[in-house]
Amino acid sequence: MANAKKESDVMEKLVSLCKRRGFIFQSSEIYGGLNSCWDYGPLGSELKRNVKEAWWNTVVRDREDVVGIDASILMHPRVWEASGHVAGFTDPLVDCKGCKKRFRADHIADAKRCPECGGELTEARQFNLMFKTFMGPVEEGAAVVFLRPETAQGIFVNFENVMASARLKPPFGIAQIGKSFRNEITPGNFIFRTREFEQMEIEYFVKPGTDEQWFEHWKAERFKWYTDLGIRPAKLRMRPHEANELAHYAKACVDIEYEFPFGWSELEGVANRTDFDLKRHTEYSGKALEYFDTQTRERYVPYVIEPSAGVDRSLLTFLVDAFEEVVTEKGETERFMRLHPRLAPIKVAVFPLVNKAGMPELARQVYEGLRKRVRSFYDDSGAIGRRYRRQDEAGTPYCVTVDGQSLEDNTVTVRYRDSREQPRVAIPDLAAFVAEKLEGAKSNIV
Repeated sequence: MANAKKESDVMEKLVSLCKRRGFIFQSSEIYGGLNSCWDYGPLGSELKRNVKEAWWNTVVRDREDVVGIDASILMHPRVWEASGHVAGFTDPLVDCKGCKKRFRADHIADAKRCPECGGELTEARQFNLMFKTFMGPVEEGAAVVFLRPETAQGIFVNFENVMASARLKPPFGIAQIGKSFRNEITPGNFIFRTREFEQMEIEYFVKPGTDEQWFEHWKAERFKWYTDLGIRPAKLRMRPHEANELAHYAKACVDIEYEFPFGWSELEGVANRTDFDLKRHTEYSGKALEYFDTQTRERYVPYVIEPSAGVDRSLLTFLVDAFEEVVTEKGETERFMRLHPRLAPIKVAVFPLVNKAGMPELARQVYEGLRKRVRSFYDDSGAIGRRYRRQDEAGTPYCVTVDGQSLEDNTVTVRYRDSREQPRVAIPDLAAFVAEKLEGAKSNIV
């Protein structure tokens, strides 16, 4: 019980910091909020953009065998019949006859008793997780469409378009970042499980028989992406799916899991989807989705390796892993967000030591010179120690202070967030100094 309380406290402190510093707000808060919906504030939107940019750079721009697309959220209803989502994208739902709360039947220990009030539960029934809507002005069956529950199908139906236009042949991948929607029965744990979320997915098309080696390749690549961005390896693990939990289309699947304050949970899945998807869309559309090798005269339907990650879940992982509380010798609690410099919403904060003697004017000049190169922030409000603490909570790796010596020798102090070192750097060299530090950052330790 004590450990559970401690872990709960960590999440409460993180949620509080996220609101206070402008990372994440409750959606529609002035109206009482909407359950499991969240808005990203000034720092959160920058962090989210940085996470997506880091992923895109790694899997698309740094590789010559992966290209990107941006498919529509609304798709032909037959897409979801072919994928199996209309018939089989369900969770078992039970209701409490007493408190009226709803639960996923497979997430509670006692199938007969409510975990909240002990009341009697209804029999489980299957609940489809897709959001249904209507296209056009008339609400009739012919106009029914769905908000996509995953981005993958937009890639599969564009397989031939992309392969032909980009002049690709297996092995090659198609990557996409986009919104998905699932009407989850029990969302929760802050932004870990929500009904509206963003996915970062790759469908990597390979020749049958080579799928196992590519499965191993993408497992290693995706694990490395998190550690390269500062996630502690000890907090990560790979959990292979047992045979009885594999999706019907999967030959193999592994979850990259992170040890959150609420326990080990999935961060990303890497699956060998075989040729299931392309064959199903061939069957339902009548369009052959296959590859023809003009040299060997061989024709085949590629197998697919799918690394699938959530933007919001990844962002939460970076926040949880970076969050730290330190009690000073004076008994004061200081909070740090030790984000990797590549992800930090603000790279450099610039301060005048005091608001007099020409320091604000010089600090403004320094700030103007930096903000055109990197995301910067200017702050002259409050004591210098308080300004440092605000930036520590925001995850800013470098703070630049203009002081009395700056007016004499044209140098400034550069404070490192984690080591607290404060070397002096000449102002003309400052932008290049910071850029070099950011480029060379290998972990979240500055």
